[in-house]
Amino acid sequence: MVYGIAHHFPGGTKAQYEASIAVVRPSRDCLPKGQNAVRTTHWLMAAMLGLLLMGCAGFSTAPTPEARQALAPTGKLRVGLQLGSPHNVIRDSMSGEMKGVGYDLGKELARRIGVPFQPVLYPSVGALLDAGKSGAWDVAFVGFSPARAKEWDFTALHIEIEFGYLVPSGSSISTMTDVDRPGIRVAVQEKSQPDIFVSRTVRNAVVVRAPSLAGTLEMLKSGQADVIFSIKPSLFEALKQLPGSRVLDDRAGIDPHAMVMPKGRDSGVAYAHEFIEHAKSEGLVKAAIERAGMRGAVVAPLE
Repeated sequence: MVYGIAHHFPGGTKAQYEASIAVVRPSRDCLPKGQNAVRTTHWLMAAMLGLLLMGCAGFSTAPTPEARQALAPTGKLRVGLQLGSPHNVIRDSMSGEMKGVGYDLGKELARRIGVPFQPVLYPSVGALLDAGKSGAWDVAFVGFSPARAKEWDFTALHIEIEFGYLVPSGSSISTMTDVDRPGIRVAVQEKSQPDIFVSRTVRNAVVVRAPSLAGTLEMLKSGQADVIFSIKPSLFEALKQLPGSRVLDDRAGIDPHAMVMPKGRDSGVAYAHEFIEHAKSEGLVKAAIERAGMRGAVVAPLE
């Protein structure tokens, strides 16, 4: 497929440069009378410039050849993304514009390592991870878990996302405690972090699964489920498709998310880890959250 975007639906070492500036402050006795104020102003400006340069040079935008090869072995940075989830990517139905935290960070990473950016889209996290096992993408953005860490290499966390519930219009369920009762059917996307979490925490309700978030919406519409459990940003996005539905105020838990790479690309992982830390400190992650209009997510703390 030659469109720049590949669609897949069913059917540490690093280069780092440091900058420093030496400011020579002459004695007041060495200057003619009346020039002390000018000298002080110049010294302050030089000091501020030095701090700016040190901040800009804290993270090299040019990786080593080994790191670039590990990150983009095909010459492009193929970024695996779950379509329809703002923490990964969403697409405007009118303009076709794409945005999302994973999309924006992947695009910026490609720019910094000097290769083309190629988003590879999937309908679910399960499909994304399955495709990654055959080398279909180079980096992705998924929820962290110890089980996944056995199969993939994770960078530092970049966002923390709230788990929550969505109920349809007219539902008698008003709080999280109303959910875990006999006879309540909780729809969840299979092989996802919400699936792992709700399967472990729900005691009385019945968990029913669908292959994608869209599938859980269909279950709710058709009466096969009473409530959907997922991450809140995706639930808020789903409100557009279910008039009158609402996301409960309660927070069931937190889903930590990070960039992930296939095992065996250590130099690439080291560079990506540093990139994520600087993306947080530079405000890039916060800006991506705001651009995507995400609710129920915050920037992860620096590590």
